Order: sequence, then structure tokens, then C-alpha cells
Amino acid sequence: MTDFLTLIAQATTQPAAPPASSFMRFMFPLLLAFGVFYFLIFRGQRKDKHRHAEMLGALKRNDRVQTIGGVLGTVVDAREHEVILKVDESSNVKMRFNRSAI
Repeated sequence: MTDFLTLIAQATTQPAAPPASSFMRFMFPLLLAFGVFYFLIFRGQRKDKHRHAEMLGALKRNDRVQTIGGVLGTVVDAREHEVILKVDESSNVKMRFNRSAI
């Protein structure tokens, strides 16, 4: 009799779910979060970098700029790799910076 009940109990148990579906259920939200992160962060940084490069390419005399160190000045001369800024009007102080520091 107990063998018969054991046989019935084993026949009515549900088969175990395959582990692959559990893995996909875990990976989908992770991939979705990465995609959102990419579009919000990396794409925005790329646009800012492109806009900054255009601004550096269009520098000309008498433009007011700020360096990465916080120095404010007026462009006196803009060469290929460097920019000369006038930082003090009264004493005519000029400083030379790399273009990438603007």
C-alpha cells in the first residue's frame, strides 16, 4: 500500500523549471538598466564633448573664455595647439594655455 501511495505522490509532483529561464529572468532587467544608463550618461557626455570641440575650433580674437583652472580671460591669439589670453586689462598680463585647457 505504501508503495502505491509513493508512486502516486511521485506522479503528481511538478517537474522542476529549467535553470535557463531563471538566468534570463535575471539578465533581462540588468541589460535593460545598462541600456538606459548608456543612453542617459554616455550619449550625453559624447554630445557635450562634441560641442566643446566645436567651440574650441571656433575660438577667435576677443572671445571671453574660462580655463579649466578657473582663469578668466580674453583671447588675444588662437594658434593650432595653444591660446594666449589677456587676463588683466590694466597691467596687460597675458598667459599662454593649451587649447585643451579652455
